[in-house]
Amino acid sequence: MPEIRLPITTERLVLRRFNGGDLDAFHAYHSLPDTARFLPGPAKTYTQSMERVGRYANFVFEKEGDWVALAIEAAERPGLLGEVVLKWLPGEGQAEVGWTLAPAARGKGYGTEAADAVLSLGFEELGLHRIEARLDELNHASAALCSRLGMRLEARHIDKWRYKGQWATELVYAILAAEWRIGAAR
Repeated sequence: MPEIRLPITTERLVLRRFNGGDLDAFHAYHSLPDTARFLPGPAKTYTQSMERVGRYANFVFEKEGDWVALAIEAAERPGLLGEVVLKWLPGEGQAEVGWTLAPAARGKGYGTEAADAVLSLGFEELGLHRIEARLDELNHASAALCSRLGMRLEARHIDKWRYKGQWATELVYAILAAEWRIGAAR
């Protein structure tokens, strides 16, 4: 797998490796029940946030199961807005993309811009064939983001997960490298 060159810049964003200075901002949004609603597990404690930021800061992307975890910040104003991740899945050229944004960063297109940059990384730099996103059916904002990225809804798994005291239906969105290139050319 090629080396990942950081930071990645877009029109409005910088995607970079996490560092210790991100801890308080990361915890501020990951400790909120609203943020945790569509993430596995409850809202994070400060210790859990420290562990996660440490893992994200020291990510390696060398084998199946590894994650690229990038801090999202505005180019003109440093400060953590959220994260975008790419997980290397089993099977040749397969990955999963995900994102979490601080409440103040939501609804501004940052998630779409960051996720599109990670799709570009996956397809153009890493040579991936297929990238998917898995989300709770009730997560309408992420479903809309997937659609903006040109991902198609491939599956709806009814009552797939039992978490936070209820059953959740999983949606699987995906895009192939060839499809992404057609959309990127437009």
